Amino acid sequence: MRRAAAAAIAEVQRIERKYSRYQPGSVISRINQSAGNAAVEVDSETRELLAFAHALWEMSDGLFDISSGILRRAWDFRQALPPSREAVQEALACVGWQKVELQDGSVSLSQTGMELDFGGFGKEYAADRAAAVLNQHGMQHALVNLGGDLHALGPRGLPEIKGAPWIIQIAHPRPEAGKPTAPLASLALARGGLASSGDYERFLIHDGKRYCHVLNPHTGWPVTHWQSISVLATNTTTAGALATIAMLKEADAAQWLPSQNARFMGVLWDGSIVQSPAQ
Repeated sequence: MRRAAAAAIAEVQRIERKYSRYQPGSVISRINQSAGNAAVEVDSETRELLAFAHALWEMSDGLFDISSGILRRAWDFRQALPPSREAVQEALACVGWQKVELQDGSVSLSQTGMELDFGGFGKEYAADRAAAVLNQHGMQHALVNLGGDLHALGPRGLPEIKGAPWIIQIAHPRPEAGKPTAPLASLALARGGLASSGDYERFLIHDGKRYCHVLNPHTGWPVTHWQSISVLATNTTTAGALATIAMLKEADAAQWLPSQNARFMGVLWDGSIVQSPAQ
């Protein structure tokens, strides 16, 4: 078990080194540093992830765009002020998946100043890969948790509770100050992925209005319809991508998510709860 866990941790660290924009030698850093210049050769794993990003961009009508991380140049959530519209427009000029050129074995960003960022699914992909490594080591009962992004490799395996699902508590996006934090809900997860997206992780409040880190790549401004959305899917990468797209789709998300065969629970801007029909 310890060897399996160590191998899974090593896999997560490998993915971070390879794809984090914070790592100077990562694939993403090399692609970003070459923006507007030469194409960068990429391996099959990276090509598959870029193809996944393209599929998400298409299925979301351009709302899921891994070139939109550059909007952080305008949005600094450590500050108490939202950016000017001019600053947002300047950052938006560097956004656009359609400006990314994918060849058989290379990728290039056509415009200087553009960047790619796998933050929209990197951690979730790492959770799935960690679960796959555990499975390769013969483990059939495990729960991988990477910062709240979960992959259940199988139900619980202890003899007295063997076959029972993992019980996952979903945090409330607006816990009451000074009161014990109660979960929004408890969900049973035996196999698959669970991921959440919301306006509660990074945000600023100005003149009573909340501005969150989930930014619409078409406008450059934060979404406002949902406080949070949690999605259950066949794997964590899919769950995380669907949760993010749902936040970006705003009012259309409640009808769109069931069409993707995904179970979900969301909290609207006014605190009311919406969830998928019982399955």
